[in-house]
Amino acid sequence: MQNTTIDGPPTGAEHEAHGETMLVLLEVARRVQERLEAGLDAVGLSMAKYAALDALVAAHEPLTLSELAGRLHCVRSNITQLVDRLESDGLVRRVGDPSDRRAIRAVVTELGAERQAAGATTLDRLQAELAERVDPESRVALHRALTALR
Repeated sequence: MQNTTIDGPPTGAEHEAHGETMLVLLEVARRVQERLEAGLDAVGLSMAKYAALDALVAAHEPLTLSELAGRLHCVRSNITQLVDRLESDGLVRRVGDPSDRRAIRAVVTELGAERQAAGATTLDRLQAELAERVDPESRVALHRALTALR
């Protein structure tokens, strides 16, 4: 079998391994996402709701919708709709901004903080389960490899 040069394309078995690796990566990502979504659903959250609550809890203060959109890397109109849903679920409430009458801030309610904590527990549990399946040395290598693919 011919070796691949640094500048050359993968050959035979290397090409097959590259394709197989990509398919395995996609399958694992799908399964992890399904398990995470099921776990969050069990505590009454979606991925988007959990992410928003997590950002609000981490901020330790009410955030404007623009600030929240920035932290979640999405557009303001999406955040407005998400906050509408969170508010109707009793997980956040809108409050005025004391320094700008035009601005609205989102603040986590007690129920929202409880759900965020339950979601974080679900996430931690899933991470621990996955970590148990891979030895520590391989976890470090996997993290390095996945980080390189970002």
